[in-house]
Amino acid sequence: MTLYGSALKLDALSNCICDLRSDTVTRPGDAMRAAMAQAEVGDDVYGEDPSINRLEAKLADMLGKEAGLFLPSGTQSNLTALMAHCGRGDEALVGDSYHIFKDEAAGASVLAGIALTPLATQDDASICATTIGDAIKPDDLHYPRSRLLCLENTVSGKAIELEKMAAASKAARAGGLAVHLDGARFFNAITALGCAAPDLARHADTVSVCLSKGLGAPAGSVLVGPTTLIASARRHRKILGGAMRQSGVLAAAGLFALEQHLPRLADDHDRAQQFATALGQMGAGAISVASNMVFLTPDMTHHGKLQQFLTSKGIWIGSQKPDIRMVLHGDVTDAALTATIAAFKEYFERYDSARPGREGM
Repeated sequence: MTLYGSALKLDALSNCICDLRSDTVTRPGDAMRAAMAQAEVGDDVYGEDPSINRLEAKLADMLGKEAGLFLPSGTQSNLTALMAHCGRGDEALVGDSYHIFKDEAAGASVLAGIALTPLATQDDASICATTIGDAIKPDDLHYPRSRLLCLENTVSGKAIELEKMAAASKAARAGGLAVHLDGARFFNAITALGCAAPDLARHADTVSVCLSKGLGAPAGSVLVGPTTLIASARRHRKILGGAMRQSGVLAAAGLFALEQHLPRLADDHDRAQQFATALGQMGAGAISVASNMVFLTPDMTHHGKLQQFLTSKGIWIGSQKPDIRMVLHGDVTDAALTATIAAFKEYFERYDSARPGREGM
């Protein structure tokens, strides 16, 4: 069993009309594949891959940082950042609903000896500045050394307001902490907030940006920050086995995504709103929407049957309970969304026993 839903059989993928399990399921189109095939490459461990160098410099410049580092995954990017900021026995404060705490297998503790201390998050997924200030440990040999605050934006699709990001960052820095931002969906965040990239990035010393989620590249994340910290992160990347050789083929996909896919993230958000509205109109259950994510909470009797029915129609959703997370992305076209809405409508018209004249399955 997987976190976001049962894995599909490979032969079933060919029949898939719309895959809403995550925005990580996107596959490179012909133009992106062509860019990858034509990429200039070299040995990145030697710093000689021109495509990697361009990608790192481009994202650093876009976010107003000094340097960048390409890594295979967002989890490794976050871990590498934490290792650059903290030593063994140090403490990182992190939101209790954030990916670094919940979904990265406690790698910072297991591999780096960093204590992860969860802080309560508010309804909008932000962390109150007072909560941060109260959590910072005094200089006492009984306690771990508080060194870092880990923020995230977006969180389950929620774009946290810049004012709250600024307040959290200010509280951390007042206590002598550095700040890392897990920006796996950084560009979804700034799209939803309507701000420029540096407006969000300035509230953290380091930022991890994922290329394989909303941006639709097949793999990779880039960590950006001060030159000295990125140099340290580069050493930790080697320790973790993340240093690659002719990886410019992946960088080319990232560069293509930044040029071609970034401008259309707003379309994903618009389709999410359209989808949520349609689900609400058909009485599918409780609905919420945040950036490119739609959350549906149907009656508990529907979960397995709904997923099974939709699968038969070529519509793939996760098996989470009670809230089903559905993510809009670049592979979800208007036609695919129309087919998805029609399939949901058919299911609830046919099988919702709460509707007059309907019988349950």
